[in-house]
Amino acid sequence: MAEKQSIFGRVAQLAKANINALLDRAEDPQKMIDQLVRDYTNNIAEAEKAIAQTIGNLRLAEQDYNEDVTAVEEWGSKAKSASQMADKYRASGDATNADKFDKLAKVALGKMIDAENEVKREQPMIESQRATAEQLKSGLASMKDKLNELKGKRDQLVARQKSAEAQMQVQSAVASINVLDPTSEVSRFEDIVKRQEAQAMGQAELAASSFDSQFAALESADDEIEVEARLAALKSGSNPAPAISPMAVTPAIES
Repeated sequence: MAEKQSIFGRVAQLAKANINALLDRAEDPQKMIDQLVRDYTNNIAEAEKAIAQTIGNLRLAEQDYNEDVTAVEEWGSKAKSASQMADKYRASGDATNADKFDKLAKVALGKMIDAENEVKREQPMIESQRATAEQLKSGLASMKDKLNELKGKRDQLVARQKSAEAQMQVQSAVASINVLDPTSEVSRFEDIVKRQEAQAMGQAELAASSFDSQFAALESADDEIEVEARLAALKSGSNPAPAISPMAVTPAIES
């Protein structure tokens, strides 16, 4: 009986367990659920055995009870028959047989009382066993519901874990893309090209200004050469001015 009570206590405790609270306190919820599934499965098997034994004992007790109830009725009937026979013999003047059947009636009444006492003793025990069996069956049904809930929680948790791992992989990939952003590389290359273009423009402008200064210097040198040549002509008594022919004047046409 103590073993049954222990099993019943575990059944009641597990049936009332708050799965969400247990998972919240667990460091590894999936391992916690797997362990709970094993515990529930093992305790359900023990509870089923205990319930089967309890129900079996209850049925035996009910058979004994019914037999005692039947015995009460039978001994009562025998006592009545014996008393009626005693009354008949006494009415006919046969006191010996009358006393004999009265004694038999008393024996039957004693047996009847014993059976009644058995019925009174067995009745509360049977009621208690019935209540225990009903509690065990109710607890077992709750445990099976909890077991199904646990299995559902485990499946949900595994699915959520896989989803979280996939999201983490995606986030890692996105983070690596952000770190090695190809558009940022293009922007830096564009900046380099722009600086090179600016440098080329500056060099071209610098080269153009250099050519202008060279031509200006060349023209200035030509003028100095011309001056020196004319000075030399002047010193030698030559005409320093170049020969310039006058233009012919066309006479005006009189009207």
